[in-house]
Amino acid sequence: MSILSGFADISLLQLVLVAGVALFASIVGGLAGYGTGALMPLVLVPLIGAEPVVPIIAISAVFTNLSRATAYLRHADRRRALIVILAAALTTALGAYGYTRLTSAGAALVIGAMLIASVPLRRLARRREIRIGDTGLGVGAVGYGVVVGGTSGSGVILLSLLMAAGLEGAAVIATDAVISVATSVIKISVFGLAGVVTAQVLAFALLIGGIALPGAFFARAFVERMPVHIHTAILDLAVIAGGVVMISSAARSLLS
Repeated sequence: MSILSGFADISLLQLVLVAGVALFASIVGGLAGYGTGALMPLVLVPLIGAEPVVPIIAISAVFTNLSRATAYLRHADRRRALIVILAAALTTALGAYGYTRLTSAGAALVIGAMLIASVPLRRLARRREIRIGDTGLGVGAVGYGVVVGGTSGSGVILLSLLMAAGLEGAAVIATDAVISVATSVIKISVFGLAGVVTAQVLAFALLIGGIALPGAFFARAFVERMPVHIHTAILDLAVIAGGVVMISSAARSLLS
């Protein structure tokens, strides 16, 4: 299987567009905690269709999240990362297995609405000093695993969970990156066994992952000079934007 054959019928201009969006998405991800999974489908689906997008994002996420984890490693909350990874491992595999069998349009509508609502609810909970503990984080991670296993752009759910657990600023980005590496490896294993990792999938994943590597380090330079309340506001905007993207994508799927 030649990886270069995965770029058949794709023009140089289209590859440059994909690379440019990948770099932009990685910088956004370094600032907001997610980006590639939400932004890359916007350029990939018109080029190659929807079916290979989730495997592509899963493989490229290993590169992007490894770079993000390296850039922010000292801020990572390893205990909470381990809680989420252990709780989400099985459901992530199940979600990935069901990816080629189930439509998630209806679920995406519900999840998107919940994500948008989560911002004012989280702010209200903060004012009333309501937090989820380790048990709540683990329970939420079980549900997150199902969604992240079979969808793209669901990283905003993990952001909401980590922020509700009390993490802020760079700690959210770092912990999210560590968890995302683990869930991506699980998804890739399932997709590999299912035979959906084609030359096209590998080609685009390596392009996106390679181009995105410096993005996290560019973003870290901004984050380290940014007040926590401003960075938290960016994270809130990321959650809302992710919800809007998921709802829009689901609506288009239902109407098509």
